[in-house]
Amino acid sequence: MLKRLPGYGLGWSLNRRVIVIVVGLTCLLALAAAAAIFTGRSSRSHAAQPVPAPAHSSTSPTEQPSSGSGPVAGPPRISDPVEFAKAAAKLLWSYDTRTTSQAQQLAGMKAWMTKESEYGDWTSVAAQMPDPVLWSRMADQKQHATATITEGHYPAAFKQALSEDPAAITKAYIYAVTVTGKQTITWVGGGGAEDRSITLAVQCRPSADCSLVAIAPRVAP
Repeated sequence: MLKRLPGYGLGWSLNRRVIVIVVGLTCLLALAAAAAIFTGRSSRSHAAQPVPAPAHSSTSPTEQPSSGSGPVAGPPRISDPVEFAKAAAKLLWSYDTRTTSQAQQLAGMKAWMTKESEYGDWTSVAAQMPDPVLWSRMADQKQHATATITEGHYPAAFKQALSEDPAAITKAYIYAVTVTGKQTITWVGGGGAEDRSITLAVQCRPSADCSLVAIAPRVAP
């Protein structure tokens, strides 16, 4: 059976630069190394403890996405970290080899990245893509996927790190968000669906649209 696209965001190595992004994210990745953080439990909703969010820009979460690269939708112009992370996860779990080349998919994904090179870890995002040969094989089978997002939340370790040092987030305004959903994959003569979870780092500076920073190597609850 044709190997399907491996559900962007699962089990890839994180570039060393991400570890020094910001104290809050550093704490998340360090704590996430513990077995208790990496369990297979279902994702939880927001805890009662609020997490500081950036000041909202004039745009709203329902605003249309900006222009993308070719057939890949551009990033939505929103300033809420959780909502942006949900949109990014949907992008990562969606593709259509019938209309999009591997190069176009990569270019479209890169348009979502932060423009602050000292923080962005493109390697961790690009690694979710199959190589051109596999993409070609998928295209031969007209393989495509859609995604439905269930929920998004700040991981417990990230919220704990923020509670211990609330000012840390103001260094780069990078938030860790865990998103869960379902990916439905279809190819010639077959198809299927799987539950998905991913932890992303997103940057949402005050009065600015959010952007993607990195994908964590494991899902943080």
